[in-house]
Amino acid sequence: MLKIFLVIFLFTITSFYSQEIMQNKYGTLIRFESEYTSFPHQNRNNGHDYNGKHYNSEEHYRDSSVVLFIPSYFNPKDSVDFVFYFHGWWNNVDSSMTKFNLLEQFYNSKIDAVLILSETTKNAPDSFGGKLEEKNVFKMLVNDILITLENYFSTELVLKNITLSGHSRAYRVIAYILSNGGLANKIKNVFLFDALYGQVERYTNWLNLYNGHFINIYTPNGGTKTNSENLFSYFDEKKIPYKILHDDFSANDLKKSKIIFIKSKLGHSQIIHTKNQFRKFLETTN
Repeated sequence: MLKIFLVIFLFTITSFYSQEIMQNKYGTLIRFESEYTSFPHQNRNNGHDYNGKHYNSEEHYRDSSVVLFIPSYFNPKDSVDFVFYFHGWWNNVDSSMTKFNLLEQFYNSKIDAVLILSETTKNAPDSFGGKLEEKNVFKMLVNDILITLENYFSTELVLKNITLSGHSRAYRVIAYILSNGGLANKIKNVFLFDALYGQVERYTNWLNLYNGHFINIYTPNGGTKTNSENLFSYFDEKKIPYKILHDDFSANDLKKSKIIFIKSKLGHSQIIHTKNQFRKFLETTN
């Protein structure tokens, strides 16, 4: 795994306490393992079958990596904001960072926060969120991350706000974090990239309880159009204001309502980076 990571990022690495610390032109990455990531999990000890193909446990359900990206401009204070990004099917934390320009977009947003990628199902078609679907496991993962950052910066940190973002089948792990993770009151933003395949009630419950900031971009053929547009009727019935935008939106447009829907004409894997969508979403949190 270390060799693969070096090939992808070409960083200088210093290892200590089972961590890897890497530098690039955008900032610092810290990779470590946590027992509070999605996997391993007993429900995938024998792997998973999908469309007649078997995805074995060793290759797809054993990676407990967490990658933290600290932009070079970040100045640690007594509190810190976290932005989580969860990838979809056929991806992993490393492929997502490169394929969707996540580090560059995060850096260019100038958001005063730390980006976190926690591994879920690796390179396989499976939406199961593993341990992160269970009660308070997300809270324990966040605690592991805080300890890691406190050790790195040699200072105590208090968690302020959390943003949850994800692409495609990440909808499930995000939904369960909202309902079971133990930190729903800290989650201020949820950004879905063609990801509303289900668990809609968990999202609306969070919105009703915490009045969060919700952005949902969806495509015509990605499989999320029906659920996304059904929410229009729900919000109309509840008299909850929302705004509908299209592809040529600005960060300022995204600040005009707590709830934003974006009807995109782009492809399923284009709605994160081709128009710097992730960066624009992040700019609304500043």
